[in-house]
Amino acid sequence: KVLPPKLEVNDPFGDPAMAVELRLTTSKPASFYLRAARSFLEGVPAKDDKAAKPPVDTVTLTALGNAISVACFIGGTLEKEGLATIASVRTKWTSVAGPMKHTPNITVVLKRKAAEKALSGSLAVTNESTSPIEGQKPGTSGLRKKTKVFMGKNYLENFVQSTFDALKATGVPVEGGTIVIGGDGRYFNKDATQLIAKMSVANGVKTIWMGNDALLSTPAASAVIRTREGGFVPFGAFILSASHNPGGLDEDFGIKFNCENGGPAPEKVTEKIFENTTKISEYKICKGFPTIDLTTKGTYVVEGKIRVDVFDCAEDHVGLLMKVFDFEAIKKLIARKDFSMVYDSMNGVQGPYARRVFIDELGAPESVLMNAVPKEDFGGKDTPSHGHADPNLTYAVELVQKMGTNKTGEKVGSGDGVPEFGAAADGDADRNMILGKQWFVSPSDSLAIIAANAGCIPYFKEGLKGCARSMPTSGALDLVAKKKKIPCFVVPTGWKFFGNLMDSGDERYFPDSDIYTPFLCGEESFGTGSSHVREKDGMWAVLAWLQILASKNQDESKPLVSVEQITKDHWKVYGRNYYCRYDYEGVSSESASTMMKNLIEKLPTLKGTEMKGMKFESAENFEYNDPVDKSVSSNQGVQICFTDGSRIIFRLSGTGSAGATIRLYLEKYEKPSGNL
Repeated sequence: KVLPPKLEVNDPFGDPAMAVELRLTTSKPASFYLRAARSFLEGVPAKDDKAAKPPVDTVTLTALGNAISVACFIGGTLEKEGLATIASVRTKWTSVAGPMKHTPNITVVLKRKAAEKALSGSLAVTNESTSPIEGQKPGTSGLRKKTKVFMGKNYLENFVQSTFDALKATGVPVEGGTIVIGGDGRYFNKDATQLIAKMSVANGVKTIWMGNDALLSTPAASAVIRTREGGFVPFGAFILSASHNPGGLDEDFGIKFNCENGGPAPEKVTEKIFENTTKISEYKICKGFPTIDLTTKGTYVVEGKIRVDVFDCAEDHVGLLMKVFDFEAIKKLIARKDFSMVYDSMNGVQGPYARRVFIDELGAPESVLMNAVPKEDFGGKDTPSHGHADPNLTYAVELVQKMGTNKTGEKVGSGDGVPEFGAAADGDADRNMILGKQWFVSPSDSLAIIAANAGCIPYFKEGLKGCARSMPTSGALDLVAKKKKIPCFVVPTGWKFFGNLMDSGDERYFPDSDIYTPFLCGEESFGTGSSHVREKDGMWAVLAWLQILASKNQDESKPLVSVEQITKDHWKVYGRNYYCRYDYEGVSSESASTMMKNLIEKLPTLKGTEMKGMKFESAENFEYNDPVDKSVSSNQGVQICFTDGSRIIFRLSGTGSAGATIRLYLEKYEKPSGNL
């Protein structure tokens, strides 16, 4: 560092394009912090054996109580000197220990003046006539359709305008606010980003944040909202992704809106968006707003009024993960001669994040990375995955073969030369698959094993306060929660249902509710995460496993404890939940609904009867009563339970782009003393 080590600086990479945060206190004079801020904005020349430090573009000053005047002094001085522009000033009350309970807090964001690029263009707003387009009802993960549908006349425009109208109607501060825009890099991502920027300005937005090359993974978008420039600056984000669905001109595209807490919009918002799409008559756009160069990181100021920040898409998310995990411990694991790993980004958005984490921070060799270059078609139909960036045994073909298993997870070959650890991400990097040497870990087991070993992760050093799973996910997590004596919630499918539990006790949302954080959760569909963000997080799950491996392999003189051994040891304590899922895709929506209706009508006749020696305990159309906001979500799938803990589940999925998908789940529980 160019400054004394006692200076509290959030600068995890030393990337010249990255923002830094200075946390000010009264323990140092104002002149000390002024010199620090100035050195970051000006850079430091090379001296003796120390390399030059290039300037950073953004310095965020945060201060509590009596240090607030220091932040104001520094911001005013540097702006007067012409070195920086005060981009924003935000105040709030912050909870503190002691009798005061709260103290005032200020965040001052400074932009390096020399880094700002002035752009000309028209900010005139045009109201374009349009009419409703059928089928714009968001599913569990936003709106997904074929790419060509989104590229059709007014299709994207209608949905975006309907979203802005819904936000304004519910009191969201769109006017003068900050919006985040980014996506998984699939076809049409860049064009859609520019279009949404033009519409955002037309709807009153004053600041736009975009990841470089229009890239932003779904968990990274949540991290940006929650942490960038002091945190909770934007009122939300447009995330352009169809997740694990194939990308390309003839494949799928998607869009969803995440709110100011970083999580997916709740049902009351998505329902309002859909309602607006059925009656829309015009949309707003600034046709003359300039096209932003997304290949160059920096700040653009359009006509002196609109600020656009193009930032390193990985910096905020990776910086947050470095606070959640012990990177030094993981680095020691990776350096072991008997440990090897591979990570498959499947040509989705995760490539830049994987390089930053594994190569730059953890010191792994380049050979760790597979398919780490984002592509608009995720590699296309001629690749082993057929352009289907879905981290499972069926589509992550290259990784599965490299890890010595087949598409059913069975061992293939002798295992010679097979890495000890492997993982994969989907298109938008929120999903994950975990593999050991010739060993597949099911998503349900992965979630339970992370929960059982959460104590080795610094984020959970004070202990887990709660956990949750989606209803179709196996009950393996429940067994861990019972042993740990922590609450375990069962929610409908859709990450948004975890959001309230993560925000429990938060003064901004649910100050009077019980507190369930730190918190972790997951779904059987390869989604795992915790309360560090409000989305499932593929990289988080991978680092969680590496942290567990590191904790169990601290003595290099002993044989490596493998992923397979960790899994089997878990079963010996908690038993095993055998589990499988069958998907029936592209079926008639009408026929699928009729089937579910007929099934629901027959549920009352099942209780107390037997099937192949197994006695039915209950049969229900699953309904979720949210313990935090007291809302009720009905018709969330059919759940048939047996007295031995086994289950059969039927559910209609909302993540496809055409027709309906029926998912069938089967689960059979074996006790620790049973057939594991």
